[in-house]
Amino acid sequence: QVQLVESGGGLVQAGGSLRLSCAASVLSGFTFSRYGMAWFRQAPGKEREFVARITGSGTNTDYTSPVKGRFTISRDNRKNTVSLQMVSLKPEDTAVYYCAGGEWSIGTTESDYAYWGPGTQVTVSS
Repeated sequence: QVQLVESGGGLVQAGGSLRLSCAASVLSGFTFSRYGMAWFRQAPGKEREFVARITGSGTNTDYTSPVKGRFTISRDNRKNTVSLQMVSLKPEDTAVYYCAGGEWSIGTTESDYAYWGPGTQVTVSS
């Protein structure tokens, strides 16, 4: 029902910024604004973890503590896109970042989201 593709990853120095984007392809008859969207990340040797989420309307957001004040999640329901603006990046932000979506989802766990992108690599050098 929903296909997700991330872009915008890359290599950046500590203190730098990156903007990740997630393009959603929604089948006819489905409305993107019904889907809560989130970003997760998985660092080498670690489990995938929640980063940020945004409700379908875009009015409510939530972040994991380590990224609060540095990352901003947003969405454009006209373009079926979700973005993650990351500033003041740290080496510990290095991970594969995944976009996830779920109908009416507002959770912060993987099981709350049925649709996942393939991921995009973010590497922050010290």
